[in-house]
Amino acid sequence: MFDIMDIIRKGEGVSVEFKESKREVNKDVYESVCALLNRIGGYLILGVRDDGSIVGVDKDYVDKIKKNFVTSINNPDKINPTFYTRLEEQEIDGKIVLFAQIPNSSEVHRTAGKIFDRNEDGDINITNNTNLVAQMYNRKINVYTELKIFPYAKIDELNKETFSKVRIMAHNRAGGEHLWERMTDFELLKSTNLYRRDQITGDEGLTLAGILLLGTQEMIFSALPHYKTDAILRINNTDRYDDREVILDNLIESYYKLMNFTSKHLDDKFYLEGSQRINVRNKIFREICANLLIHREFSSAYPAKLIIEKDVVRTENANKPNGFGIIDENDFSPFPKNPAIAKFFREIGLADELGSGVKNVNKYLKIYSGGKPEFIEGDVFKMILPLDDGIECDTTQDKPQDKPQDESAFELLLNYCKIPRSRTEMMRLVGLKDRRNFQRNYLTPMIKKGLVKMTLPDKPTSRNQKYVTVISSDK
Repeated sequence: MFDIMDIIRKGEGVSVEFKESKREVNKDVYESVCALLNRIGGYLILGVRDDGSIVGVDKDYVDKIKKNFVTSINNPDKINPTFYTRLEEQEIDGKIVLFAQIPNSSEVHRTAGKIFDRNEDGDINITNNTNLVAQMYNRKINVYTELKIFPYAKIDELNKETFSKVRIMAHNRAGGEHLWERMTDFELLKSTNLYRRDQITGDEGLTLAGILLLGTQEMIFSALPHYKTDAILRINNTDRYDDREVILDNLIESYYKLMNFTSKHLDDKFYLEGSQRINVRNKIFREICANLLIHREFSSAYPAKLIIEKDVVRTENANKPNGFGIIDENDFSPFPKNPAIAKFFREIGLADELGSGVKNVNKYLKIYSGGKPEFIEGDVFKMILPLDDGIECDTTQDKPQDKPQDESAFELLLNYCKIPRSRTEMMRLVGLKDRRNFQRNYLTPMIKKGLVKMTLPDKPTSRNQKYVTVISSDK
């Protein structure tokens, strides 16, 4: 967890609001949440006075405040449209401070029917100022291509398997039941602003973000014909490539295909972080792959690219720049390029708070290769990750591994198999086509650890196909 004290020291401003809120969440807290959503996002901090002095939240009321806050921001009568965040807890000098990161929303939000905007450290009610309201809507639309509405796109044409997958992922991230599990597909889309109504034109329907996150290949091609992501290995054949995968799937499926591509062609390097053994490669490319997919400008036909070369990994994607040149990890202001898509990725555990990716890649690349990454802002956003001579890239299709290729996929499979699944269903879930790769790197390790077993269905098929099921739901 980062140190919230650094933010408190800088004081209130356009992206930071302090509230005392010792025993309850006051009404004006939601006015500040609304204003932050409508402006550039930021932090809401409870237990701190306007002057920055820390009074703390009463310990006996912490759980109640957290629960009431989460309930309210998911209540359309309090915040409309609703959104997802939660209050985190940090102790400073024996006093408890609660804080929430508020995203820069791609929607215009209201609280109690009123629209608030942020001006310096104040929340301004602009509901009756038609010019300011119009400017706010225009600002949101002009900045975010993901907001475009496709009124004739049908919800029942979205990818049903991806819906199942994201519900499992949200459940895992929440550490228990998640609201999405009780929602219909339509309710899920509405709650995440992937289905919306334009307050100016009256158009209503799926947004481009919704289609890109949950659509089929055919649906995405119809909405965005130039959409694709290129994964390229260029080691021996530097004029062309040694291996290439053109990915046309939705953003969730694309993430897993990119992760599998890097797993296939870059060495593992396991590292002890405290008492926990982690896969450093996966730590790095979790951030890289998510960033490549989340922050691209989809109105441009420039394809997103991930290129593995002998001594470097490079990515490129079209971008609406918020500045130009190399990003300094110690002095930069993260700016969400597609807030609805980024928020969805955070909700399913494929991304963290805005700006954390740069810091994590710097941290883990130093361990992996000793190199320092470069993040270059411009019309094309570029990431450059140097590899040292000790990192060997593999051009073969099948590489023996002792560990699963992707720990997040490993966890996903275990939850998926609480209901008996066929091997084909499991491979489809994590985007794998090679049965030997799946058997060696996923299925066999799970069986050896006693996590799953092979079972026959109640009504065996003519091929007597076995299913895979979790041995105990406690594991």
